[in-house]
Amino acid sequence: MGLDQAVSPPGIVAGIGFRRVTTGAEIVALLRRALSEAGLAPERLSALATAADRAGEPAIHEAAAAFGLVPTGVDAAALTAADARVETRSSRIEASRGVGSVAEAAALACAGPEARLLLPRIASAGATCALAAPAERLP
Repeated sequence: MGLDQAVSPPGIVAGIGFRRVTTGAEIVALLRRALSEAGLAPERLSALATAADRAGEPAIHEAAAAFGLVPTGVDAAALTAADARVETRSSRIEASRGVGSVAEAAALACAGPEARLLLPRIASAGATCALAAPAERLP
């Protein structure tokens, strides 16, 4: 499946891309902003997904814990497979990761093959966030 833990069945998934120097507090603030912009209650969030090589970082664990979650790592192959459904394209991220947006690709990959973005990538100084949901759970 390309995920380092099973998320079944997924609800609303937040995909997060972030720089290593980003704090957990910054990610939490961005997540709250994303949920607000999408008109979603924080309780609807069922998973926090990021690139597998960042899933062990303290900042993402701190952010996930603030929502009662554990980060889900999405491997490079699953991110690449979701890239065709990504709406936002960053040339810097495409060059380094091979996808247009880590946040969007992680959210879509974790939410499943029929998932749709509820909120395309938004950004803070050091992080990006996108929200996705499986087709059967779209609000």
